Amino acid sequence: MKMTEDKNTGSSDLTMADVRILVKKKDDIEEQIKAYYDVLEDQGVGVEGPLIDAEGFPRDDINLYQIRAARHNISCLQNDHKAIMAEIEEALHKLHAGEKAKRELDQAEAQTEVMEQEVVPPSPFARVDAVTPGSPACGAGLRVGDGVVEFGSVNTGNFQSLQNIASVVQHSEGKPLRVLVIREDQRVQMSLTPQKWSGRGLLGCNIVPIQR
Repeated sequence: MKMTEDKNTGSSDLTMADVRILVKKKDDIEEQIKAYYDVLEDQGVGVEGPLIDAEGFPRDDINLYQIRAARHNISCLQNDHKAIMAEIEEALHKLHAGEKAKRELDQAEAQTEVMEQEVVPPSPFARVDAVTPGSPACGAGLRVGDGVVEFGSVNTGNFQSLQNIASVVQHSEGKPLRVLVIREDQRVQMSLTPQKWSGRGLLGCNIVPIQR
């Protein structure tokens, strides 16, 4: 059976369906061999039984032509059977090798994804050192000790002073801001909406810059 080879990887595009076709051919050969054995059994001679009588003459109680043909066909079919079994074994080996290679590739891709997720996050530019209960900051999930990586449009790359955050807050009253913090070495994202509440300011938390 013809199987195409991938020139880049050296692997074939063999599938389990291809193996089933080979197995079907094997079964067909075995059925043919059995049919010819049945012919020999019906004649009462089998594969090795004598075709001549005690005096050396061809036996007249059997069909010599049918027996010789059956024996010849059995011999040819047994060779075909041996060849197809070798082909099935090789096909299964290639199929399993291909599946193993695919599993290894999937594992490598999964490991790469995990490593990418474990990339060290950017250093926080500020830290939360107070959060008032009942405040917008508290409701958003901000906690004392959180390292601020992003606060709206302010991030580690463009942060200069706390005035940057104050400006964003003043221009975002009533609008949700994306806040990203580092908490116990984990990235935590939340939505914080600056708004008036019973306490001071629009956030209800205190943020201090981290000296770098």
